[in-house]
Amino acid sequence: VRITATFHMEESRIVSFQVEGHSGLAAEGEDILCAAVTSAVRLTECAVNDVLGLEAPVKARDKDAYLSLKLPKALNPDSERVCQTLLAALLVHCVQLAEEYPENISVMEV
Repeated sequence: VRITATFHMEESRIVSFQVEGHSGLAAEGEDILCAAVTSAVRLTECAVNDVLGLEAPVKARDKDAYLSLKLPKALNPDSERVCQTLLAALLVHCVQLAEEYPENISVMEV
């Protein structure tokens, strides 16, 4: 497995995620799986930080295709609901990709 998506849980709440690696399906810039994961991760991060304005800490490293996002602890109920919906959708998307490409992406909930 070359891409690993890890979702950190506190009971049923997704508190953070990290995605790292390259799928190896195709050359860099032509890899549909990497593009799908990258697009979904960036959309989630933009929705949380740019649209909702939450300033959730993000760590990113281009060299090893790593991005992590951690939700703030005390969100108002509306922001919490939206964030959980967004992160759950990202989790489901990654799981569906892992079902289609089991050798290239794995998803973990810890």
